[in-house]
Amino acid sequence: MTESQVEERTPTFGQAELVAVAVITAMLVGGSLREYADGEAFRTWCTMFVAVVVQSTPFLLGGVLLSAAIARFLSEGVLRRVLPANPVLAVPVAGVAGVGLPGCECAAVPIADGLIRRGLRPAVALTFLLAAPAINPAVIVSTAVAFPGHPAMVAARVLASLVTAVLVGWWCLRRGERLRLRTRAAPHDHGSDFVATARHDFLHAGGFLVAGAMIAAAINTFVPRSVVDTVAGQALVAALTMAAFAFLAALCSESDAFIAASMTAFSDTAKLVFLVVGPAMDVKLAAMESGQFGAAFARQFVPVVLTVAVATASLVGWWLL
Repeated sequence: MTESQVEERTPTFGQAELVAVAVITAMLVGGSLREYADGEAFRTWCTMFVAVVVQSTPFLLGGVLLSAAIARFLSEGVLRRVLPANPVLAVPVAGVAGVGLPGCECAAVPIADGLIRRGLRPAVALTFLLAAPAINPAVIVSTAVAFPGHPAMVAARVLASLVTAVLVGWWCLRRGERLRLRTRAAPHDHGSDFVATARHDFLHAGGFLVAGAMIAAAINTFVPRSVVDTVAGQALVAALTMAAFAFLAALCSESDAFIAASMTAFSDTAKLVFLVVGPAMDVKLAAMESGQFGAAFARQFVPVVLTVAVATASLVGWWLL
């Protein structure tokens, strides 16, 4: 028996099977959940879930299309000419290059995957993934509008986010093969078909986007706001709380500044932690990266990004704010 024959007989659990399980589950437990479906909390959860998905999907689609274009048209030779040959120097260059991507973090994941497929070092692509959602022009403008007359907040956000991206990129470079990062080869000759590549990436990443949005909506619905207000006056606890809130709320990086500005009970440093952690890592991103690059990679990458982001934002906030 050939290897291909073995693969053909191997049972798989794909989207069709997942939908079937969901339908059967809904039929079995639908009656017991009816009273919850009529409740205010469930309606609030539905509203937040739809809002996160609707807000994120256009950016995800844009990132997928750009990723498909990268996989189809960008050659390894172009990348070698644009980036320094020394990977230690290529990491900060990739971080600064993030200013050129006017999108949120949902778009950055498939773009980073496309760059890795084209031969870019994972550490360099991941640096771009972390920097682009936090220092692009749209985010800078939204932060300036949300904090009028407070240019130090804008500068602190850009600096802390860029430093976070570069530090994590250098860490990834040092880890090398121990990152255990994997990429999924696109169908039809690894990205030679633009439409097939885009469809493949959108369906794959979109499933994890929906899963992350469900979790984020649940947290926003059921965690009492009074808990946040209680810890606002304690510097360390406030910073950690804002980091946790940023991770669980999974807001778009182009709108999170307005949420941070509304939290008047918290210090500027705690708000900065919220603004740096959110675009770098949230529950939605963690789910997408786990699906895109593998669970083994995500188990290493997610805690490091969170730790570096909180520490960097706290230090920059203490210095500039």
